[in-house]
Amino acid sequence: MMIETPSPTSARAPGFHTSPARPLALLARCPAHAPTPLREAPRLAARLGLDQLWIKDESPRMGLGSFKALGGAFAVAQMILDSAGTDDPMDPQAQAVARDMTFITASAGNHGLSVAAGARVFSARARVVLSASVPQAFARRIEAMGAEVIRVDGSYEDSVAEAVRLAEVQGWIHLADGSWSGYTAAPALIMEGYTVLAEECRAAFAGRGQWPTHVFLQAGVGGLAAATAAHIRESWDQQPEVIVVEPEAAPCLLRSVAAGALTRGDGPVSAMGRLDCKDASLLAYQTLRHDADRFVTVTEDQAAQAVTLLAEGAALATTPSGAAGLAALLAADLPAQARALVILSEGPEG
Repeated sequence: MMIETPSPTSARAPGFHTSPARPLALLARCPAHAPTPLREAPRLAARLGLDQLWIKDESPRMGLGSFKALGGAFAVAQMILDSAGTDDPMDPQAQAVARDMTFITASAGNHGLSVAAGARVFSARARVVLSASVPQAFARRIEAMGAEVIRVDGSYEDSVAEAVRLAEVQGWIHLADGSWSGYTAAPALIMEGYTVLAEECRAAFAGRGQWPTHVFLQAGVGGLAAATAAHIRESWDQQPEVIVVEPEAAPCLLRSVAAGALTRGDGPVSAMGRLDCKDASLLAYQTLRHDADRFVTVTEDQAAQAVTLLAEGAALATTPSGAAGLAALLAADLPAQARALVILSEGPEG
């Protein structure tokens, strides 16, 4: 399934900071931070008939295994600093404020890890709600970060509803990576954190003097795709075609953009677990309807084939979620002179 982005009726106005300056300033103090590799894949490019293929490999990101490390942890830190009235994470007042803060979020795995890691650094508390479909490996890793895992039956959307309920009942701070009317401030911080990935790509391409003609961005609720697309539109010297990729079972952004309003993308459970989100983020929808060129879906089989191809053709291990961008590239009919960028968004589960 594919749609071209229709002409939007409203002016472009991302509801988040598209500059990575604040998250980069905090990351400069973090010994675990280093830019992730932008890998050239000449064998895969030749096999696909492309001039160039780059793979942004997020699997080593800060020891957490995905791009999500950039979002939740930054949002936790920034909310603590804002509450303490300081921009110094080592300020004793920040530590004192953090000890009285409890963050709660729903997660398909990686976002919960990031929130838990950020809370641990500042001695805050974290609660992470996981639906029944989230692998136990994620639960164990989140608990190892010192966070409490709360399991619920049902879908990812059910875990979001439970996180909202508990935040209201307990007075905890809700830190979702999705957004909706009346709830945008915290998700905006998460998306601001994701702009670091886009800036790393921009700096690498500028240094090489080569730029992609096509960028494939997988999307669950859409935070990464929107943050990257907005940064591309505002900061990259050469403008590529931006293609947003969703599971065929969860095309919430595609349907929303086609309908001109947020629309649920109902479907069966997808093996692309971190992308299996039936409701798009409001901020992501509002951004991508301006900044993306196309929205496409990939099947379960296409994602599985992309996992195998990455392992055999580039010696990179990932999941169907992590390989979804490559899956869309495989199905695309690009010209031989095309230069493509895909994001390997996570390492293997566990």
